[in-house]
Amino acid sequence: MKGPESIVVDYTLNEPPAQVWRALTQPALLAQWLMENDIQPIVGHKFNFRAKPMGDWNGVVNCEVLEVDEPNKLVYTWQGGSDEDSKRLDTTVTWTLTPTPTGGTLLNLVHHGFQPDDYAFQIMGQGWRNMITGEKMTRILATVTV
Repeated sequence: MKGPESIVVDYTLNEPPAQVWRALTQPALLAQWLMENDIQPIVGHKFNFRAKPMGDWNGVVNCEVLEVDEPNKLVYTWQGGSDEDSKRLDTTVTWTLTPTPTGGTLLNLVHHGFQPDDYAFQIMGQGWRNMITGEKMTRILATVTV
């Protein structure tokens, strides 16, 4: 059952929405900043993210694309976690891309469905806040053509 808590993060990027969209929806680009994956921006497409297992997490996040409005909005489920039912995640990720007056993008992330006391809520909140900022994303976006 989904909880009431959300991680909400805004990123201001210099690149236009079409360029940022590709970094969110092209498997090879997405893998460079998040995890290996087989995403396709097609409603109903089931895909997963794959990382090195840690602790009781098997390293897999199962997802399904719920909404696609290229290059404005992408929504998918985010399910996974531990084999313990109390530690399983059943959440939703929403990316909203808004053009800025300078030709860049305001990228808004809402990762919704956490319980307030979820360990993942705290850890992922920190992770999402650091994921897109910095040199790594700047380098990735510099390689993206539209």
